[in-house]
Amino acid sequence: MKPYHALTVTLMLSLAACSDDGHLRGHVTSSPDGKTYLAIADDQNGCPIKVDGQAWTAPKGTPQPISPGKHAIECHGATIHFAIPAGVVFNFDYWGP
Repeated sequence: MKPYHALTVTLMLSLAACSDDGHLRGHVTSSPDGKTYLAIADDQNGCPIKVDGQAWTAPKGTPQPISPGKHAIECHGATIHFAIPAGVVFNFDYWGP
């Protein structure tokens, strides 16, 4: 293999490893049954969380059925809006700006 080919392959693999799935507030994984789920992977140290105005009672990281589309999550008086694609498990893990 020519040296520049090896460099190209290394760069492509590095970029693939660093890429994300395009979701600012979390990441998606395959749904085992094709339905849509939400798992809250970061509960802000036990903050009482609401999703779409309803208390979220599932344990941290446990997927629960949810409709695809736009949703709102609340914690400590702040509300964040995000969208969940159909047929995935959306793992919410980023509360930052």
